[in-house]
Amino acid sequence: MTLFESLLLLLLAAVVLLQVARRLSLPYPSMLALAGAGMALIPGTPEFPIDPRTALPLFIAPALMDAAFDFPVSTVKRFWLPLVFFAVGGVVVTALLVGWAGWAFAGLPFAAALVLGAIVAPPDAAASTAILSGMSIPRSTDAILRGESLFNDAAALLLFGAALTAQTAGGLTLTQIGGFAIAAPGGVLFGIAAGYVFPMMTRAICGALDSNLMQFVSTFLVWILAEHLHLSPVLAVVALAMTIATRNVSPSTPRLRVQSYAVWTIVVFVLNVLAFLMMGLQARRIVGGMSGEHLREAVTFACIVSAIVIVSRLVMMFAFNRGMAWYRRSRGLEQTATWRQGVLAGWCGMRGLVTLATAFILPDNFPQRDVVVLTAFAVVLATLVVQGMTLMPLIRLLGLDQTATTEREVRAVRRELVQAALDRLADEVGEERKRLDDLYRMEFDALGEEGKAEALNRYRELSLAALAAQRDALERSRNDFQLTDDDYNFLLEQLDWRELSVLPPETTRIGAS
Repeated sequence: MTLFESLLLLLLAAVVLLQVARRLSLPYPSMLALAGAGMALIPGTPEFPIDPRTALPLFIAPALMDAAFDFPVSTVKRFWLPLVFFAVGGVVVTALLVGWAGWAFAGLPFAAALVLGAIVAPPDAAASTAILSGMSIPRSTDAILRGESLFNDAAALLLFGAALTAQTAGGLTLTQIGGFAIAAPGGVLFGIAAGYVFPMMTRAICGALDSNLMQFVSTFLVWILAEHLHLSPVLAVVALAMTIATRNVSPSTPRLRVQSYAVWTIVVFVLNVLAFLMMGLQARRIVGGMSGEHLREAVTFACIVSAIVIVSRLVMMFAFNRGMAWYRRSRGLEQTATWRQGVLAGWCGMRGLVTLATAFILPDNFPQRDVVVLTAFAVVLATLVVQGMTLMPLIRLLGLDQTATTEREVRAVRRELVQAALDRLADEVGEERKRLDDLYRMEFDALGEEGKAEALNRYRELSLAALAAQRDALERSRNDFQLTDDDYNFLLEQLDWRELSVLPPETTRIGAS
């Protein structure tokens, strides 16, 4: 099987997995993890050679940019304490515990064991975003989980770099320690500066294709430049995304925004597919090269590390919740989190792209590299399958499903938006204003009481019927050779946009399955 045929097979498998995940109401990263394990069992599929220096920017930078763009700076300021505790403290504690296990049970040098700890320590931004996007949980819990998954990558990669340097060079110099110390703040400042520079360049580009391409160029370029400057590329990309989103400068038009969201959604998904399935193929080579006894020891060690990763997060989450509860109670403050939210947040520790990509870049002469890579894949598989697939039942069991509350809040805000439109039209006159006013009032009534939605539903039904008739007429014109293909596609696109404006908003969200 050629490389192209294998890639085609992987993408076809991804389509099937999406259908299965949708029908079973399961998060697609969990299905990808299972597919990666399944690919390890299929004979004849080739490995995908990839330059280790390419793995991190290729797989991590777009996922971080996509997730960070939707995470507001105000949320970072509001939840800075839990974000720092879990993004830094959680990563360090987990890495140390796994490092001890690697030294005690696998016979790894402690620096090498700490490398493994840094690889498996950070929950993943792409996995968290993909899994949480289909669930309605308390806002504070959702914000902490999404934010933590952005910033813990930086802590993990800095620790990974320091431990790997210590392992390969036999220790760290004061200069190297100082370099790691300034990497984080330097990365943030560099990303903020880039967030001002690149939009100025993008504004000169009018086309949608150019604008989308520039977004990817700026993401990869910021990552690569940060690496060359010995700064944190993770924090540089996160700061770039947040700066652009906060300044609201790119993309600047509705058309560009719609196309940009669609492009980024599919690119991040495809990279997830390739990363998980490539890891499965690498795991197959590793397993095939191990003897029976060695394989049993490696699998046992991987299970121990997976248990440490899961349990340590639950313990830390419980300790943080108890500490915050005591602090707020001692000062007479209102309790803001419950033990149920703590259990949920503790169970949301899915590993993903960062763990896979950092395992990819280990040098071939790394001590017991095969065991380390196999363990990394096992941790990803365990967390995404065991935790990811049980997350929705756990949410229901804990009584934390906020679907009804979220829908009410969204309806209330949408009603305010419609009221703003009605207020703006109040001073206008003419037949056109009356027609538009009637349309907005139908939507306003539908959002206020379900019993008053008949008029809006009837409007949508008639509009869709009229659009269907227009499509039929357009097809006849094309079949009668009255239109060129370009003109046909242009008119069809206009009908598509009009239909999207008529459909209920919840059915047209980009990325919704």
